[in-house]
Amino acid sequence: MLPQSRARPAVRHGRAHDEGIQRRSADGLETTEKIRRINQAAGEAIGNTASFNEDAYYWTVMGTPSATEPWGFQFDGHHLVINYFVLGDQVVMSPCFWGSEPTSMEIDGETVTVCHEEVVASLAFVNSLTQAQQGVVIESATKSNASMKAGAFSDNVVQTYTGLRADVLNGAQRKKLLGIVEAFVGRGKVDAAKVRMAEVRKYLDHTYVTWAGGTADDSAFYVRVHSPVVWVEVDCQAPGPLAGGYGATQGSGATQKHVHSIIRTPNGNDYGRELLRQHYLTSPHHR
Repeated sequence: MLPQSRARPAVRHGRAHDEGIQRRSADGLETTEKIRRINQAAGEAIGNTASFNEDAYYWTVMGTPSATEPWGFQFDGHHLVINYFVLGDQVVMSPCFWGSEPTSMEIDGETVTVCHEEVVASLAFVNSLTQAQQGVVIESATKSNASMKAGAFSDNVVQTYTGLRADVLNGAQRKKLLGIVEAFVGRGKVDAAKVRMAEVRKYLDHTYVTWAGGTADDSAFYVRVHSPVVWVEVDCQAPGPLAGGYGATQGSGATQKHVHSIIRTPNGNDYGRELLRQHYLTSPHHR
């Protein structure tokens, strides 16, 4: 097992090729807008747009946008947090959190669905496993109301590797496992996403997957994909404060209608912190 305290580099633009990345960064924007639209519509459905709406999201810009100096931004609000750090041709897009309650809603005659890609990809992976492999990856056949380990207030959390190690997977299973990560990484710029996925593949044999819950198409579940370079979680949670907007009862059993998903960069480089530290140590004008 590789040490969890080892810092990893950020991605660099345009230095890898990844045929698995099919989406463009416009899909990341679309995901963001769908989350905001559902938040507004659900708030209207329960009569509480003061707390749940499409406008209570905030930009924070850190530093000054530059081609050579470090800078970044955060966009955050209910069910949506995006952290983006840039240093020259290197990008760190984590931690990022996407969620929705409900995950699908009729809005102005249109069915708006979000956080679906990661759910579909996760179920495709677990159902590609043999019975023996599922016996290793599934730590519990039941799903608690909230299982996420790397959510809010969990910066620098230390998590033991558990579950099924990817070095035992066949080619088709490995591709499906990468599909879970691609559902997250593909929401960024396509050139950076290609490099990020190349890094994930490099450490695939050191990647572990843990599952809780069912494996049917409509099952509530939790999955964690964890390696020295990436940590993603998909968590089907219990109905929360917007439950009334889709006929559910707050606090009842976990459901695919309320999903929380997150991506982090382990080993100190969330928010680009390790990259920034190395920049300050090695750049002559910062000495």
